[in-house]
Amino acid sequence: MGAGIAQVAASTGHSVTLVDTSDDILKKSVKGIEGSLKRVVKKKFADKPEAGEEFIQKVLQNVSTSTDAGSVVQGTDLVLEAIIENLKIKQDLFGRLDKLAPAHTIFASNTSSLPISDIASSTNRLDRFGGLHFFNPVPMMKLVEVIATSATSQETFDSLLNFSKVLGKTPVSCKDTPGFIVNRLLVPYLLEAIKLHERGHGSKEDIDIAMKLGAGYPMGPFELADYVGLDTVKFIIDGWSAMDSSNPLFAQSEMLNKLVAEGKCGKKTGEGFYKYNSVSLQQAPSERE
Repeated sequence: MGAGIAQVAASTGHSVTLVDTSDDILKKSVKGIEGSLKRVVKKKFADKPEAGEEFIQKVLQNVSTSTDAGSVVQGTDLVLEAIIENLKIKQDLFGRLDKLAPAHTIFASNTSSLPISDIASSTNRLDRFGGLHFFNPVPMMKLVEVIATSATSQETFDSLLNFSKVLGKTPVSCKDTPGFIVNRLLVPYLLEAIKLHERGHGSKEDIDIAMKLGAGYPMGPFELADYVGLDTVKFIIDGWSAMDSSNPLFAQSEMLNKLVAEGKCGKKTGEGFYKYNSVSLQQAPSERE
């Protein structure tokens, strides 16, 4: 996700530093960005290969890498975090960077399920903290959810909206509520599909076909859950259930819990609700054929 955001930002002329825990991970990320750019060039510069190669090199020149977030943050205008969905780890990161970043620097999280206000509480820049929730794969998906907490200043929120537009995305304004808009509707839908199957009211194949042909969805709920990652779906539900255990929409699924416990987390592990021939980086549905 972070590499996808970096690619889109670099493609629109921004100077980006991609930060991760090791040089090996960063090398793989840059290689992934280059591969993604080549796919873009195939379509965008089909008749102009030289212009396409020039575009790739120009974008890559806008991307640098580092394993030292504390050093990088001292010269940045926007810090956009896209790490593991763990509140304490996010808070620890932002708490450390808050002491090193310039006063004007805006902090934003790409979290899909955690409250932005809880993450921001580890800093002293509540007015300069918001959410920018991108969707995977970032280069293809047009939507960005822009989240403001009760403490986010209008100037910060406007900056995040404008940044999203400059990236070529369509931003929507969201309140700091569980799941924001998309996941608040999507995750309960996925969970109800799983429970429907658990109750024996439909096979996963028939449920997928029904939603694709009957509702016009590009992927059925089981295909989509495997694509998103069953561990990610479970993590979101676990968090929401802890916050509101009385809400039936957040009730646990034994089938989902069992698959995750067995390490069957979907496409990325080779098996989830369906089996896959190989384990690979997640790709857009249109690229999986």
